[in-house]
Amino acid sequence: MSDAAERWARNPLYVLELPISATRAEIERAGQKWLAMLELDLAAARLYATPLGPRARTPELVREAMAELREPDKRALHELWWLAPEDGPAPAPDDDGSPPDADAALGLDALTAAGWRRGA
Repeated sequence: MSDAAERWARNPLYVLELPISATRAEIERAGQKWLAMLELDLAAARLYATPLGPRARTPELVREAMAELREPDKRALHELWWLAPEDGPAPAPDDDGSPPDADAALGLDALTAAGWRRGA
C-alpha cells in the first residue's frame, strides 16, 4: 500500500469515528471512550472503518489521532483527506491475493490531473 493510502486509512477522523464538524470536546470524549474500550479489550473497539477497509485501532493510534486533531493546521489537512471522494467499498485483493493498487483506489490519477504532485 502506498504511503498516501496508509495516511488516508489512518486519518484521525476515521480512527475516532468523528465527523469533520466535531468540536474539541467531542474529540477528547471520543478519544477517552476508545481508550477505555481498548483497555477493557472490547471487540467493538478493535477495528475502525476506512474507505480502504477496516483497520486495527490501538491505544497509540487513538492518542496520535487526538494529538493530530488538536493542531489546527494538521486538523485541516485531515479534514481535506476525509472529504476525498470515495468510489464505494474497499477494493478487493487482486486475483493473486496481493493488495489492490492503492493509488488507483485513492483516485490519484485524478488528483495528478488536477495539479497535485506526490511528495510535494
